[in-house]
Amino acid sequence: MQGSKLYVGNFSYSVTKENLEELFSNYQIRDIRVIEGKGFGFVELSSPTEAENAKQALNGKDYTGRTLRVDEARPRGDRSSDTRRGSGYNRF
Repeated sequence: MQGSKLYVGNFSYSVTKENLEELFSNYQIRDIRVIEGKGFGFVELSSPTEAENAKQALNGKDYTGRTLRVDEARPRGDRSSDTRRGSGYNRF
């Protein structure tokens, strides 16, 4: 694993930052961000090794009745090249 930031998904919409802090309490947490009402968030740990260990331990685990998905977070793409913003045709 190259980075230390994890995507954590498929949890209940009612899960809070404090819930994820408890879930990841065995690891050295740098930052946690829950995307409210979406069922996912991001957890940044102290090192890539720590992130890999957390991923291995928690991915696929049952949490609040749902199966967690834990994976390395991908960087946000360059939104300026998003082809969905226009049709590519000139409009007169």
